[in-house]
Amino acid sequence: MPAQQKKRIFCTAGVLSLACALGTAAAMGTQLWVRGTTLCSTGALLVNATGPELRKFIGDIQYGLFSGQRVRQCGLGGRPFQFSFFPDLLRIIPASIHVSVILFCAVLVVFALVGAGFFLLNAFGSPYETLHGPVGLYLWSFICCSCGCLIMILFSSEVKIHHLSEKIANFKEGTFVFKTHSEQFGNSFWTILVCSLVHFLNALLIRFAGFEFPFSKPKDSGTITGAVDLMY
Repeated sequence: MPAQQKKRIFCTAGVLSLACALGTAAAMGTQLWVRGTTLCSTGALLVNATGPELRKFIGDIQYGLFSGQRVRQCGLGGRPFQFSFFPDLLRIIPASIHVSVILFCAVLVVFALVGAGFFLLNAFGSPYETLHGPVGLYLWSFICCSCGCLIMILFSSEVKIHHLSEKIANFKEGTFVFKTHSEQFGNSFWTILVCSLVHFLNALLIRFAGFEFPFSKPKDSGTITGAVDLMY
């Protein structure tokens, strides 16, 4: 492949990796990871609410990795409530999983920046061997893609398996019990998915630029040479 075309491919991969780093960093600080509604089941059972009356007992909830907000609806109008995971909710949430999600997000940002730097180094500079060459480009892309997948798996398990929304909705509630009425992942969660796909695409771009995959066996040229020698 011509050098100019390789330079364009590496520039594209570097810009994509840099965009993923910035997107992940921005996603970490937002409250757009999960959106949903909660039902005040205690209040609904007291008045036997059904149909349109049930809407008076359905509140909203929205949160991210560090903070969030919910609107408490128990038939007397909405009451907004702001909360923070650290240190308010640390005792009721699966703290080890939640902290792991934050750590993997930080690792994803760091290695995406490192990968972007090495992509641009390969495009405009004279790349070194090993970790500065094609093997390093595969490594940084693989680490970023793996971190993105781990973030989605861990956060999904925290929300769905450990019922994070219900734990947040019932925080400091002594009388009323809240249940999850609807729940969906927000834009920040899907940003992580897009970043994982972009890093996988970067690995394909490296291969498209003409580099072999790491640990791939080269063709045995000695056998071909020996066969040619036997002809003479």
